[in-house]
Amino acid sequence: MSPLIERARAKINLTLHVKGRRADGLHDLESLVAFAGCGDTLSFAPGGGAWSLTAEGPTARAAGAGPDNLVLRAARELEARIPGITPGAFHLVKRLPVSAGIGGGSSDAAAALRLLARAGGIDPGDARLYEAARAVGSDAPVCLGARARMMSAAGEILGPPVKLPPLFAVLVNPGVALSTRDVFSALGLAPGAGYGFSAHPAISAAPAAAELLPLLKKSRNDLEDPSGVLAPVIVHVLASIGAARGCKLARMSGSGSTCFGLFESRRAATAAAKAIRRDHADWWVKATALR
Repeated sequence: MSPLIERARAKINLTLHVKGRRADGLHDLESLVAFAGCGDTLSFAPGGGAWSLTAEGPTARAAGAGPDNLVLRAARELEARIPGITPGAFHLVKRLPVSAGIGGGSSDAAAALRLLARAGGIDPGDARLYEAARAVGSDAPVCLGARARMMSAAGEILGPPVKLPPLFAVLVNPGVALSTRDVFSALGLAPGAGYGFSAHPAISAAPAAAELLPLLKKSRNDLEDPSGVLAPVIVHVLASIGAARGCKLARMSGSGSTCFGLFESRRAATAAAKAIRRDHADWWVKATALR
């Protein structure tokens, strides 16, 4: 039997508003999430009697393939909820940067859950898949469906899918890993405190480009400032993207350090990626489309 294969697409926070910090220490968020055309590839071959993971690719070493990898954690979480599922061997081709604000590990974990659902005949809407994803991490539930939507609270509340207009983007990571915990700590909110900035604008189910871009510009990523303090190169990345011809918006994704620019056309995005890559050969740069 040939291995089953899933793509694990990069998750991009087009917006990220921090509403406040809950009494349990977690932060309440509102974020419009989209998914890029680039990502990792995960395959699964059932059998062998135990879970295993091998990895290759440019960022495989940084991601690791030990028991703490989110792919294996997702498999164990689902097994705890659905006893008797057949274990097997995962193989990960890791291309996305690690600890980069684009949900690489969470997307890998979500791909593992989709593979196990396919292998075991589990309905994709089975609530236990979501429960396993939630146990892995706050980004894993939205990565499970890998479709644009609003996510809120600490990531556990998902809105309905949003049909985005074509969004041509350039993703840039300067090679600096950031800890999400450190970024939220630098934000400086005490438990129970609110952040006090404007609410997230409403996003319709199928916004036109002329409607969406002004809404994105009215929005923000509240983690940009603390991330920029921890990794000042982020300020340079955003300036480099924003200065590119045809850039309509430059912003950081998640807790960083990956930033993105939205461009007026695929050609403009490709040209910008080429120019940024030429000037910064040590940065990870990818032209893509978001959906």
